[in-house]
Amino acid sequence: MARQIVLRQLTMQARSRHELAEILRKKGIPGEAATAVLDRMTEVGLVDDARFAEAWVDSRQQRRHLSRAGVRQELQRKGLDRDLVNETVAEISSDDEYAAAHALAEKKLRSVRNLEPVVQRRRIAGALARRGFGPGIANQVLTDVLDTDPAEFD
Repeated sequence: MARQIVLRQLTMQARSRHELAEILRKKGIPGEAATAVLDRMTEVGLVDDARFAEAWVDSRQQRRHLSRAGVRQELQRKGLDRDLVNETVAEISSDDEYAAAHALAEKKLRSVRNLEPVVQRRRIAGALARRGFGPGIANQVLTDVLDTDPAEFD
């Protein structure tokens, strides 16, 4: 029964070992049975938190345009080991993080294009901050996307 639940979950989407353990617990599967099934799935390579983390980072950087901090927070929410999270996040290059911030700013710019430049800047900066980007990268992206000098808005 536990094996079928895990296989069904994995066919729907990739999941961390912690997520699968939680699903099994909620379905009333005893802890020993759940551990045995998850150990076996890990042994044969169907459950691999490192591979899951890498795929999650790629997905989140491209689709949700998250910063390193945002990715770290999501991976921790998925129940991944702190060391694995730190290793995975460390692999995100500054260029990748800048590209994610730039893509988010471009996307947001489409919805604020008809507003005053000060309002555009404020709204895009807010979107970047909510995704975890720091002020340094936000100012750099805003300068590139809006083609303005940040000092004009002080």
